[in-house]
Amino acid sequence: MANTPPPLPPPLPPGIGPGSPQEVPPLPGTFPVDPATLPKPIRDEVLAPDPVAIDTASEELKDGQNHCPKCGATDIKQRPGTDVLICLYCRNEWHGERVEEAFGFGEGLDDLEGTIISSGAQNIAADVSHLMSYKCTGCGAEVTVNTDSTMTARCHWCRHVFGVNEQIANGAVPDAVLPFRIKKEDAIERIRQFVGKRKMFALKEFKAQFSPENVVGVYLPYMIVDGKCSADVAGQGEIKTREYTKGSGKDKKTYYDADVYAIQRHVDFTVDDLPLESSAKRAKLDAKANTHNIINTVLPFDTKNAVKWNASYLAGYTSERRDVDVEALRPRLEDQLLSIARHRVESSVDRYDRGVRWEEESLDVHGTRWVAMYLPVWLYSYHQPGANGGMLHYIAVNGRTGETMGSIPIQQWKLLLAALTTGTFIEAVVLVILGSQ
Repeated sequence: MANTPPPLPPPLPPGIGPGSPQEVPPLPGTFPVDPATLPKPIRDEVLAPDPVAIDTASEELKDGQNHCPKCGATDIKQRPGTDVLICLYCRNEWHGERVEEAFGFGEGLDDLEGTIISSGAQNIAADVSHLMSYKCTGCGAEVTVNTDSTMTARCHWCRHVFGVNEQIANGAVPDAVLPFRIKKEDAIERIRQFVGKRKMFALKEFKAQFSPENVVGVYLPYMIVDGKCSADVAGQGEIKTREYTKGSGKDKKTYYDADVYAIQRHVDFTVDDLPLESSAKRAKLDAKANTHNIINTVLPFDTKNAVKWNASYLAGYTSERRDVDVEALRPRLEDQLLSIARHRVESSVDRYDRGVRWEEESLDVHGTRWVAMYLPVWLYSYHQPGANGGMLHYIAVNGRTGETMGSIPIQQWKLLLAALTTGTFIEAVVLVILGSQ
């Protein structure tokens, strides 16, 4: 007797076929997770709305050429010492549009919610090249610009000037630029005076090689952040109630009695134009290898005067690309916001004359707005040979205000001798004063 084949399975409902998700039960652990069961930092990240983007790209600059609004020429430079651009062909002058006025960045701090990111502050794509190629509209030649070191180039055939203005995701083009105001000659003199006051203790090799004319104008990348925040701080404060001494002579000691109070403070605040370095290299502070912290000592900058991005402002200067994204900067932002919160409550704890020790802190960031900006700095550097690669010293001049700060290599023995001599002199004066009483 012939074998009878098994009966065919019933037909599947419409829209379901072999291998469809409806036929295969989900694997263990892949069911949707209730955000309420997650730890707070992860829960906040999961529930946070997606960032809102603001398009700050300039349509008139996307062809790679900055044109004079009067004659259309591309040979444009900044008038030294001003924020004005000048056409070298027809001598027309104009001022770049301030970025705050163009996009309303100076408004709405009290209404900030979530994360708002301008197009120049978007995440950097790892596969985007730093080499940008443009086709010259004057002669058709191809011009390549290396955005790692420069943002302008000139066509070698027709002399048209190109500027990298397209906001591609490689961190090279920010939303705004704060033009140099301090001229190179002024920066040279400021550096010369700074070193002159410290030459007594400087290394002999540094004094021999010191040449302030080698100062370089650099546009450094920053994120400029607006924020709306709340913070709570708690700790202990002490009020002195009595002061008295015990013992005599060398055993004499002073004691204090104080009342101790538990303190709690809440503060709501906004921040406007808080600058954060967005270069990993500059943000890496290694006191044994470099003096990058010097650059932050010449803050603040008048970022309210920053203008919409235009590569013509970078002609004659170098620049560094941003290589840090918004999320990577959040921990540093929160540290600074907590510092601001502590400062805001200082006036409310003046009565605790023995001091306040904050033991608990919490921060709630309701909303932030991120804008990428180039800030101008004159930099003079000197490499001091030594172990583990030596030490890189910087002298920085704020390209807007002229504020100057720096580090120079010193001869330790001279500094020690001066300290000992000064200390001996002070000790002798103290003995004379005590002996005359």
